[in-house]
Amino acid sequence: MAKNGIHPAYQACNIKCACGETVETYSTRTDYVVEICSQCHPFYTGKQKLVDSAGRVERFNRKYGKLKKAE
Repeated sequence: MAKNGIHPAYQACNIKCACGETVETYSTRTDYVVEICSQCHPFYTGKQKLVDSAGRVERFNRKYGKLKKAE
């Protein structure tokens, strides 16, 4: 059903996580590097772990964390 010559090449690729986990799958890209996966994500592991990308938690806490009460 797909038209010939208009679709990108579908090839084997590896997805590598920062924890060391590697997943082999197929994609239009060859390799991916991710920061978190199902092996190290707190939802799946049940362990509390702060996942902070580029200081977003600190920036949020500075902006909204401790608001001063008007007297």
